[in-house]
Amino acid sequence: MNREITGLSSMATRAMLAELSEHIRRAHGIPVRFESAGGVEIARRVREGATADLIVLAEGALADLADEGHLLEGTLRPLWVSQVVAAVPETAPVPPLASESDLRAALLSARAIAYSTGPSGAALVELIARLDLRDALHGRLVQAPPGVSSGTLLTSGRADLAFQQHSELTGVPGVVVVGPLPGGTAIRSTFGGAVSAAAAEPETAREILDLLGSGIGARTARAAGMEPVCTGERPGA
Repeated sequence: MNREITGLSSMATRAMLAELSEHIRRAHGIPVRFESAGGVEIARRVREGATADLIVLAEGALADLADEGHLLEGTLRPLWVSQVVAAVPETAPVPPLASESDLRAALLSARAIAYSTGPSGAALVELIARLDLRDALHGRLVQAPPGVSSGTLLTSGRADLAFQQHSELTGVPGVVVVGPLPGGTAIRSTFGGAVSAAAAEPETAREILDLLGSGIGARTARAAGMEPVCTGERPGA
């Protein structure tokens, strides 16, 4: 029996990787298990010597880990592109989000705005500053704890507007996804994978990384609201 291949990932790809791991186990006979947490937390674990064969994170975090020598040289590859979306409680009116003025109106009318840790949250804070709304929204931004969907702040009543990666808000009970941010305000993140420098099974990990970037990976990404960077589709993938 093949040794179980382990991986660490951010929450944005948790559901996708669970589905893909099951496909790889059934179709290729390789047991795979990913553990997911907030991206900042995963990067910290890797730096502190966490053992895993594969790492799946936002490309910026992966690039930093590669520069620090934590990833096997030549294995880092982009996999999927995700958009940040806005969401509201299912009991609230759905605001229009077709233009920058719509986004401004939604932000200014919100009592409290939930956002995540990691790259998408940082990008939202930067966007608010670029829109010159930092002072107007002072005291209204509520950051979800690491590894927790900002949608939970909607359902608990702590916020009435939330922003996060599409995959992390889709299917959250009590939450309605309004859609991606319009035009030049759009926030996109690329998620990639790499073999850990500490991998016990680096060649098998490379094989799994290829499968994540294959046709089945592309189809799973689209179902989760992401787009593949390059499908690499082939028969039997």
